[in-house]
Amino acid sequence: MATTTLTADERVGDLVDDGAPLRHPAFAQITPSWFAAVMGTGIVANAAHSLPLQVPGQETFALAVWLLAAFLLVIALVATAAHWCWHPDRARRHLGDAVVGHFYGAPPMALLTVGAGTLLVGKDVIGLNAALVVDTVLWTVGTVLGLVTAVVVPAVAHRRGTYATQPAFGGWLMPVVAPMVSATTGAFLLPYLAPGPHEAMLVGCYAMFVGSLAASAPIVLLVHRRLRTHGLGPAAAVPTMWIVLGPLGQSATAVNVLGASPGAHQHGRHVFGIAYGTLAMVGAMVWLARAVAATLRTLEQGLPFSLTWWGFTFPVGTCVTGASALAAAGLASFGVLAPALFVVLLAAWVTVLVRTVHAAPTLLSPA
Repeated sequence: MATTTLTADERVGDLVDDGAPLRHPAFAQITPSWFAAVMGTGIVANAAHSLPLQVPGQETFALAVWLLAAFLLVIALVATAAHWCWHPDRARRHLGDAVVGHFYGAPPMALLTVGAGTLLVGKDVIGLNAALVVDTVLWTVGTVLGLVTAVVVPAVAHRRGTYATQPAFGGWLMPVVAPMVSATTGAFLLPYLAPGPHEAMLVGCYAMFVGSLAASAPIVLLVHRRLRTHGLGPAAAVPTMWIVLGPLGQSATAVNVLGASPGAHQHGRHVFGIAYGTLAMVGAMVWLARAVAATLRTLEQGLPFSLTWWGFTFPVGTCVTGASALAAAGLASFGVLAPALFVVLLAAWVTVLVRTVHAAPTLLSPA
């Protein structure tokens, strides 16, 4: 590797220091990108739980990873609060930056991922009632925050001409995918709702599914077109190519878990979920092959480590859950694909987690 952090010219990960005095230097370097570590860890637990193939110790592993994700979420929330408290000028620059601002889609998805894991995995430790309360709170806060970022961040980017002037950047998808994660994780709460709230929640989840899909599709096409005409761009941005897998895998998951919810079958949602999910997963596998090839080429030239490496985890995890949902719907071939993708996810997660721990002192040092 050429270096452990991104350069200022590469514009991914943080902003250059402006010379202002730092009251608490470590907290000065906190960006929303750190929540990607929570997302990438939480999805490992949720994906392990969802796999059609279960082996001894799998649920224990999922529980341990969920606990780690919950711990990382608390740390990220506290650190972010300290950052806004002690370094508000830097925080506002992060929010308005053409690159870093898009990573404000990560906090809501981190909340939603850990919340879902609480209900799917954590209930065995804290009990079902407590898990429902925690998941409801995290889902509500994550959904509201995700809807706000899904509107505000792209609007600011359009106003500033970001999509027209910047190189291809998969991180553009971060804000608009958050409502899709809400649609998926909201499905896990549906069985515990009374008929009236159940229908409202189901309609709301489908609305977020449609809205997120409509917002994601043109960005995916834009990234594809930019890559064809302008190439990969800075090496440090290559991991963000993997983020394109997110809306594909997450939408396949969402439409199938919603279609499997009580009362969904008579509306034909189950059949639609299988058809759409299959097409989305085929597209995801095509893009995965492209992303792997681009990453391998970049590795030969030197791929600097940064928090964007967490793009190797959560998007792949959504493909695992998407394949698992299709396997649960009766498509046996996806029952083979899901464990295979989980092995890729696990290898990526371990690698990126180790590299993050090793690089943390550098990433948190004053710019």
